[in-house]
Amino acid sequence: MQLSSAKNPRLQAIRRAVTSGRATGEGHIAIEGPRLLREALHSSWRIEQVLVTANGHDRHSELVSQIDAETIEISARAFESLAGTENSQEIMALVTPRASAWADCLKGPGVSVILDSVQDPGNAGTIVRSAEAFGAAGLIFLEGSVRVANGKFLRATAGSIFRMPFLENRNRTDLLARLRTSDRKLYALMAQARLSVSEADLRQSCAIVVGSEAHGVSPELRAWAEALRIPTAQVESLNAGVACSIALFEAARQRGSV
Repeated sequence: MQLSSAKNPRLQAIRRAVTSGRATGEGHIAIEGPRLLREALHSSWRIEQVLVTANGHDRHSELVSQIDAETIEISARAFESLAGTENSQEIMALVTPRASAWADCLKGPGVSVILDSVQDPGNAGTIVRSAEAFGAAGLIFLEGSVRVANGKFLRATAGSIFRMPFLENRNRTDLLARLRTSDRKLYALMAQARLSVSEADLRQSCAIVVGSEAHGVSPELRAWAEALRIPTAQVESLNAGVACSIALFEAARQRGSV
């Protein structure tokens, strides 16, 4: 199939999704560039459709040939209207994430990671990469956090999001009920906490919550969690991505996995 007009209704729907950082009405997520497409290809996410220019098809023909999905060739001008990056590589795909349940994110020996209104896609992407690197059980994005379909977030994860169980847009009341049922202790990363991460027992079944860049951990979770700090010299606090990465490394160190 070939599409040349940027005004095509199908392309307009994809453009709206890319611009808003949300999934399409069918629940598909747009991923852009050969690197993310390769990561998705070797994951449990399903590739629904590939959109590529003629030039992009020539450049990435080997990759396209490996994908068992509808391929739509679109004009360079139409692709430019879709692209979320400045230097487009002229290939993108619509994908469906693997479905995850609460049990997928709150089971096993790894630490569960909770993003409490973390809106910066770079910070959130760093957290996801560290979660995979240090053997976290899964990720829970609470209401107000960046959406997984956000293009900057997807690129910041460097493909880790394709391999991690996750839930998004979940409410805090439901989370607390699930944590009680799973018997997972909740720790909250807070700059002024008494206990440092190295003093906490992160070998036990637990979850770590990192709060928003502007407001920190929400009062509902703060009231139920034990606060942890990352010891620093001369700086008051670290950004969400760095703080959570250090905590996850410490948990992996205590468990003997690094």
